[in-house]
Amino acid sequence: MKNEFLLGFIRLHLLHHAAEGPIFGLGVIEELARHGYKLSPGTLYPILHRMEKQGLLKSKKELVSGKFRRVYAITPTGRRTLAEAKTKLRELVGELFS
Repeated sequence: MKNEFLLGFIRLHLLHHAAEGPIFGLGVIEELARHGYKLSPGTLYPILHRMEKQGLLKSKKELVSGKFRRVYAITPTGRRTLAEAKTKLRELVGELFS
């Protein structure tokens, strides 16, 4: 059960950071580690791929320091989903901490 809740938080983090600018695997793993999440590439990449299939993110390959890196950007659907999630999260936080 705990993992299901954490997965939702991770997906929100991914949308949030993708809304700020392009994201990539190792960068996301490092960012999420600062928030206490310990993700392996084997955990993160299926989440990113699923979110891309759902139309929340889109990816492209970029050449960085002689290596190709898959970079993800938020889509319009992802932005709408993030906005809706933020509204619901504000309401929930208000109830939890009032």
